[in-house]
Amino acid sequence: MIKDLPQNVVKDIAIAVALESENAERKVWYVYLINLKNIPLETVLITSKGYGEKDGEQVKTSVLRHAFPTIPANSFKLIEPIDEQTFGLTNEYWLSYYIGKEIFDKKFIFLPESIIDDNFIKLPVVNKPGVMIL
Repeated sequence: MIKDLPQNVVKDIAIAVALESENAERKVWYVYLINLKNIPLETVLITSKGYGEKDGEQVKTSVLRHAFPTIPANSFKLIEPIDEQTFGLTNEYWLSYYIGKEIFDKKFIFLPESIIDDNFIKLPVVNKPGVMIL
C-alpha cells in the first residue's frame, strides 16, 4: 500500500540560477544543482521545462533531460544555461537521485519574475550571485 512506501525527503539539495557574467550588451545565466550534503548523490536525473503566458499566448519550452553519474559531497554541477527571456515563465526542474539503494525526487519551481536582483543571494559552494530553491 501507499502507506508502506518510504518517505524519502529531499534535504540539503538546491537548484540555483546564477548570474555568470554580464556586460553592457547581455547577461549570461546558468542553472546549477548544489549538493550541500556530506555524501555524494548517485544516478542523478534532471528534467527541465518552462511554461506560462507571454504576450497573451501560452508558451512551452522544450523539455531537456540531464543525467550525471555522481555529484560529489559539498559540490555543485552545471545543469544548463538559461535564457533571460524565460524568466517571465515558470521554470521547472524535476530532480531524481539515489543515495545507496534509496531513491529521492523533488520538483523545484522558479515562478515567473522570481529571478530578479531583489531575490539574489551569494550562492553557497558556487560563490556567485543568484536565486536558489532548497
